[in-house]
Amino acid sequence: MIAVEDVKKKMDASIEALKRELMKIRTGRASLALLDGVRVNAYGSLMPLAQVGTLTVPESSTIAIKPWDPKMLPMIEKAILASDLGLTPANDGHVVRLSIPPLTGERRAELVKQVKKIGESYKVAVRNVRRDTNDALKKLKKDKEISEDEMTRLQDEIQKSTDACIATIDTVVASKEKEVMSV
Repeated sequence: MIAVEDVKKKMDASIEALKRELMKIRTGRASLALLDGVRVNAYGSLMPLAQVGTLTVPESSTIAIKPWDPKMLPMIEKAILASDLGLTPANDGHVVRLSIPPLTGERRAELVKQVKKIGESYKVAVRNVRRDTNDALKKLKKDKEISEDEMTRLQDEIQKSTDACIATIDTVVASKEKEVMSV
């Protein structure tokens, strides 16, 4: 039997994944979430940046990375340059600093397009969950495990969940667009 709660959990997981992905998009302010995807080659394995040093935001446009092992400075710089963040690290021998430059109007427009595209892909993911669930319901009805009325009731519930998730995605995307466009 198909549990509507399981379907809602899958849809909610999409919303959480969207929020995590949007956190990585750079706005005019420094955010440690920008560095979430950066992996440093440390001691023979790739490690998240947060596991090789202390990350701080001393100013609104600067991120400071103080490695626990000073020998890691070049590896941290290399990892940041290899990432697609478009940021250039500055190393003073103790700390790696990243200056977050202010975004141009053109770059803000590109980021808004990117945010919309990401939001649309998560809407498709939610709709795919709905489609797969509806297909499973039709199969259950065909196999006479549920009645027509039960199938219709469940499809209506799933549609309501889908609509709610799409509305939430729209809200999250609009919020991120506003954040990107604010100077």
